[in-house]
Amino acid sequence: MKAVGIDIGTTSICGIVLDVESAKVIKTCTKNSDSFMYGGESFESIQDVDKIIKTATEILDSFIDDDVKAIGVTGQMHGIVYYDGNANAISPLYTWQDKRGDLPYNGTTYAKALNSFTGYGNVTDFYNRQNGLVPEGAAGYCTIHDYLVMKLCGLKKALIHSSDAASFGCYDVVKCRFDYDCDITVISDYHIAGYYKGIPVSVAIGDNQASVLSTLTDENDVLINVGTGSQVSVISDVAVTAENIESRPYVEGKYLVVGSALCGGRAFSLLKDLYSEILSYAADVNDSQVYKIMDAMLEKADETTLKVDTRFAGTRADPSLRGAVTNISTGNLNASQLTHGVLNGMVSELYGMYELMNFKASGVVGSGNGVRKNKKLVEIIEKRFGGKVKMPAHFEEASLGAAIFALVSSGAFKNAKEAQRLVKYQ
Repeated sequence: MKAVGIDIGTTSICGIVLDVESAKVIKTCTKNSDSFMYGGESFESIQDVDKIIKTATEILDSFIDDDVKAIGVTGQMHGIVYYDGNANAISPLYTWQDKRGDLPYNGTTYAKALNSFTGYGNVTDFYNRQNGLVPEGAAGYCTIHDYLVMKLCGLKKALIHSSDAASFGCYDVVKCRFDYDCDITVISDYHIAGYYKGIPVSVAIGDNQASVLSTLTDENDVLINVGTGSQVSVISDVAVTAENIESRPYVEGKYLVVGSALCGGRAFSLLKDLYSEILSYAADVNDSQVYKIMDAMLEKADETTLKVDTRFAGTRADPSLRGAVTNISTGNLNASQLTHGVLNGMVSELYGMYELMNFKASGVVGSGNGVRKNKKLVEIIEKRFGGKVKMPAHFEEASLGAAIFALVSSGAFKNAKEAQRLVKYQ
């Protein structure tokens, strides 16, 4: 028996085939969606829905055979696409990176007026309503992965898992309802939305929840994910709230307590861009070469007295915050210590949020390319969080999590714990 998982990311779409008997990912396919559009406004971040759906469906179709018994879908949370009464998209995808919520509104911003964050679906919709930008004939809106499930299953209205519903903002995760005027059908747990070519398709789930489902098999551990952004996540029986901390719906009535750094791994990439610019004045270099130089810098500097705040893109609570490099002296103003300081800053931001969660982890799990590719970052995480980092054997965390969710939804496994026996660590 096999299951397919599809993950619609911000820039790429990834699909995997999971062989249940061997507990191995036997096929993978990743394609650039090439879907970003320019809408004429600097605050916009929009994508071509048809391109995304076409690419995702091509990947899925390349996987399907008689042994595939479940299809799971996940993707970038927060963003929305409007659809009409015939379940056809009538807008671009407004992504999680869209900044219209930060624009001024009645002495505040659109996001703050809803006590929410820019890029969150209901904030985007609120701005569009107030400015006459909701497409004529709109019957509803949903995430891009919800929309894929609609098209696969021939649904007329989106079924939205609570993990994605909460990502729209203005959602009470305890009462499982919106504090916003929207007509959205919320599914709180495992559910088969319909069938594609006779194969059960589960309701889509958020990529954060999917990634946790395929990596965090022990609820006493903490998960550190570092990609373009970064997150620290723990599983809890109760909702926990604090500044820059949110509790998101998970599965089986549990919550994900999550702290998200907007810059995350991008902070290291920005430093790479700085070094690339400097080196370009002397020679032609590519990213791979610059990263090798940075690795050599990290080998030279085990510690640094530089203090680097990597909140270069602010925080969800305060987008106006900016990073800083402080405690500069004649002895530490060098590239090696700056490189080490940026990694320290990335981990410090996550650890500060972790401390607000009132959770004492017994172990640490790592995921994302930032953790996989940077040994020094792993060392800093282990030192700060006080435990050796376990790495999943698989690379496609969100896609695999979607496949696992679909297997439980279809009845192949009773619950997450049973299905997570498929997850292996290095």
